[in-house]
Amino acid sequence: MSACWDGYTVSVLTQIKEAPAATPIDRLLNATADDMAKVNALILSRADSHVEMVPELARYLIESGGKRLRPMLTVAAAQLFANGNGSAINFAAAVEFMHNATLLHDDVVDESDMRRGKPAARMVWGNKASILVGDFLLGQAFMMMVETRDIDSLGVLSAASAVMAEGEVFQLAKTGDLTTSPEDYAAVIRAKTAVLFEAACEVGAMAGGADEAGRKALAQYGLELGNAFQLVDDALDYGGQAGTLGKNTGDDLREGKMTLPIILALAEGTEVERDTIAKALGDPEATVEQVADVVAILTRLETLPRTLAKAHEHARAAQQALEVLPVSDMRALLSDVVEFSVLRAY
Repeated sequence: MSACWDGYTVSVLTQIKEAPAATPIDRLLNATADDMAKVNALILSRADSHVEMVPELARYLIESGGKRLRPMLTVAAAQLFANGNGSAINFAAAVEFMHNATLLHDDVVDESDMRRGKPAARMVWGNKASILVGDFLLGQAFMMMVETRDIDSLGVLSAASAVMAEGEVFQLAKTGDLTTSPEDYAAVIRAKTAVLFEAACEVGAMAGGADEAGRKALAQYGLELGNAFQLVDDALDYGGQAGTLGKNTGDDLREGKMTLPIILALAEGTEVERDTIAKALGDPEATVEQVADVVAILTRLETLPRTLAKAHEHARAAQQALEVLPVSDMRALLSDVVEFSVLRAY
């Protein structure tokens, strides 16, 4: 399985598995370590509650191994402009709470058993508790935003929250819909994933004192990075390893999610191939053999490398968005993070 861009043919999934140990994410972790220590402390303190189940469930998810890329991008964006007012810490923690609330809700909607390689919170505490603690995290996120008294940034994150919810509803409406178009898919991943990356970077830039051009550049960077990020995840659901994503290969298929590899295959496959996909799509009991048959179809039609090539297009657009900014170590690092996003899933 290979893809071609910039004149080179590469085995994309092989590159994902063989990415070097010293990644741009590791470097971003180091560059933001001091501020992220403050963010992490704030996250843990705001996950507390006198209702015992709330911190138990919230910390189970929060401490389950995610790299906290989105809040790191908020902090990094603020550092990039180096004229901060200190609000980036609150915004970064709020972004992480928004993200984790979405994960809790999504796992209930998708009836997911696994999250980040562990049993999903709903499998431990149940669906009702997962939904309610997700609501608690959203409430805490907005409290942290309000505490900054930055109404413009509050507007950015509030709008993102509404769009994310719309995106999830749209994806739900399209579940198992064999007529879903690539344009529908693009709208879904923009709303449910890319918009939070966009908002995380934009409010970070605002907290760092960016001018209007800098703010727009970081917003566009985040949007394109988020699109690339989701495209990679959707390809890896059929071509990665279970441990890479913290879930099983083919879970999107069993959940009936209309991702780009499936949409392209339904449009271009034979009648028999379309029937094979349709029978497995949305069937939670689809066997390993059924998933393997679908993956074989995707491989024949090269829909996985084409999905990853699309991710690379968004990655290039993200890097280009940074070019209006002055050259700096942080700008270079943020550009490297984008490249890394098409080489492995976080």
